[in-house]
Amino acid sequence: MAKDSEVVHGYPHLDTVRAAITALYKRISPDGVHSYAPSVLPADVAFADQDDLHLGAQRVAHALVQHLRLPDARMVVSFREMHHAASVELVGGPEYFIELNDRFRTHRRDIGAALAHEIMHVLLHRLDLAFPGTRDNEILTDTATTYLGAGWLLLDAFREDGVSSQKLGYLTPEEFGYVLAKRAIAFGEDPSPWFTSPQGYTAYTKGRAMALRDAQQPPLTTAGWTGRHRYAKERRLAREHPAPAAAHSPEAESSAYAFEQGPDGLRVSFPCPTCHQRIRVPVRGRVRARCGLCRTILECDT
Repeated sequence: MAKDSEVVHGYPHLDTVRAAITALYKRISPDGVHSYAPSVLPADVAFADQDDLHLGAQRVAHALVQHLRLPDARMVVSFREMHHAASVELVGGPEYFIELNDRFRTHRRDIGAALAHEIMHVLLHRLDLAFPGTRDNEILTDTATTYLGAGWLLLDAFREDGVSSQKLGYLTPEEFGYVLAKRAIAFGEDPSPWFTSPQGYTAYTKGRAMALRDAQQPPLTTAGWTGRHRYAKERRLAREHPAPAAAHSPEAESSAYAFEQGPDGLRVSFPCPTCHQRIRVPVRGRVRARCGLCRTILECDT
């Protein structure tokens, strides 16, 4: 929990975020991912100042447990002084013990955000889905929380002004916005009305612009002129100088396309704009491709 300290912005964890989205589709399946619709609604996790602290926390936890399909899990919520926002004891169940920072006693509207992250730890534990290392595993948790419909609470807890700031989670605000926009595109949702934080909404719009660019990269037909021009140049180079996979990748990042020589001629690989699983198609003009992981149909001009 970053409080009254400089908040990191931008997309420093983007490759790990994209890998986390791919991992969700692989572990849960496309139908399983889409079973987390709609997102948890503001009314289900609302927490008024006059609500009883412990009863209110239990009610919000129960709503999140139901949303995340954890019917056998009962959350016991308590408060204490601690450095982090919250922690959860991951045991076999059926009860899970969550401790929240004492600060939430007086910042009750953010209790849902803290609980969402911790309850996602429970779901990932049950799914046996984890990334190596604490940092990457926490990024997976934030990404899963957001992509499965509860993480907009974490972005809405982001507030920043000239003298103070607050941010929950390990992703930057823009990365939260990116994942939330990826979900919004895939699920046909509009989370804009749910924001109470102007800074959170601004981060969402920035992340959405990044997410839209994923669907505007070559060889997709939605790519812009600049991308198409660069793609044609790289394709010509690949034909003139055949080389192994990724040798002609224009950018050394997970969003890049790459040319490779296959047994039947030149092929191009690129990440699916929905799940980021790499797709390989022959270079032969207009091609319709279907992602083997998330089943998205993609119109390509190779």
